[in-house]
Amino acid sequence: MALVFEVEFLAGFCAAATGPDNETAEWPIEGDRLFSALVASWGARGCRPEEAEALRWLERQSAPRVRASGWTQRSSEIFYVPPNDARIERGKKAADVFPALRKRQPRRFAVACPEEAVVRYSWREEPEPTVLGALDRLARDTSYLGASRSLVRCRFQQGEEDDAEPVGRWVYPGRLDELVRRFEEKRRPLPGVPVLVGRARAADPPPRASVFADRWLVFEHLDGEMPALLASALVARTIRDAILSGYRREGLGDRIPEVVSGHAPDGGPARTAHLAIVPLAFVGFPFADGRVLGYALVPPRDSGLLGDETFRRVLRRLAPVDDERGHRVLTIATPAGTEAGRAFRIELAPRSEGAGRRSLDPGLYTRPARRFASVTPIVLDRHLKERGAARIDEIAEQLRLACERIGLPRPSAVVPNRHSALEGAASVRLEGAPAWTRWRLPDELASRQLVHAVLDFAEPVRGPVLLGAGRFCGLGLMRPVP
Repeated sequence: MALVFEVEFLAGFCAAATGPDNETAEWPIEGDRLFSALVASWGARGCRPEEAEALRWLERQSAPRVRASGWTQRSSEIFYVPPNDARIERGKKAADVFPALRKRQPRRFAVACPEEAVVRYSWREEPEPTVLGALDRLARDTSYLGASRSLVRCRFQQGEEDDAEPVGRWVYPGRLDELVRRFEEKRRPLPGVPVLVGRARAADPPPRASVFADRWLVFEHLDGEMPALLASALVARTIRDAILSGYRREGLGDRIPEVVSGHAPDGGPARTAHLAIVPLAFVGFPFADGRVLGYALVPPRDSGLLGDETFRRVLRRLAPVDDERGHRVLTIATPAGTEAGRAFRIELAPRSEGAGRRSLDPGLYTRPARRFASVTPIVLDRHLKERGAARIDEIAEQLRLACERIGLPRPSAVVPNRHSALEGAASVRLEGAPAWTRWRLPDELASRQLVHAVLDFAEPVRGPVLLGAGRFCGLGLMRPVP
């Protein structure tokens, strides 16, 4: 049996940076930070001698192996924080001692969002029962790792050693005494030592990516009645029409790029990927209700569309600055009698990087993963011909071809369903269900079959994943899931 240290991040994230001036999140938590957290619990519990001996036993062990899931770094807005307190003895004009005159330094606080909240560290050596008990008491009194908002549940137990990689940094004999000494001297502790892996490892190839870019332009809902997720394809189409009208208002109606319009110069459909517009809804979290919180413009990868000055000028014209709010507002409206069936008017604001709700973070959709589940149903590219069990195989084959169409490998497994695997996402309408449960589609897609699905890939692929005939108006939007 081995010694296992289990950590569960209760809030679903880990707020820890790789250094004081580094904006890169640390995941998983390195061994020296873990040991320091146990020492802090030891000090808070009264510096008991038997627990100090348990820590000295732990610092003599070789570096643990860690098993942690994949993760993404949450985008973070800029905070302006005061530097260290000024000292008046440095000069008679040390005005920085007054709060109103203190300087403010821009900082970002790194946060890692793991796919799974539980991390396991394991050591090959098995301690005596008294040592195990002392370590477990320290672990149970450890309430956070990294920043104080990064709440955890910890425990030591006996278990099997994980076949995983060693941690990047670990401690050494005498580390406990060193931490105590630096604490008494009111000095920041030094990091642990890097762990040298005995065998060379080849670099993993980058995951295969779809034709869509992972840099999005996000608009957050402000005011007005936001249509439900069921009508998101019609709202996306209305946003696209507004962008095209912006080009015409700029006198560029005959020079709208194919990457924006989706039409070739001869008026036919574009043969390459073009701008997609997707809904960002509150789905996939506990108690999610499927509310649409905003929309995002998703350009093709390497198109440079979001940096194109003409495109940006069109958006500035469509979203003038609202003097009362102090920022730009994009107003989208449609009259009654159109595809939407009723009039709606919504106001959207460009979302600054790192601001807003978690559901508006593109990282939820763009991180590498092996498994993806649909948020909005996929519009099949062809009408179905088979019946019974053969119909399921026909759907699965269409979805495999849809993945190839956007540059991804064929999934190793496809599970179609009428319901989404993500909490809060609306299901495909069942036969005999009320009419209001029907997904509203543009006219050219109204007769097509809709299906939700879960896709498994043999190797991680990078999103965003948008599948099917409605992918450019936000249908077939997939999200990575554990």
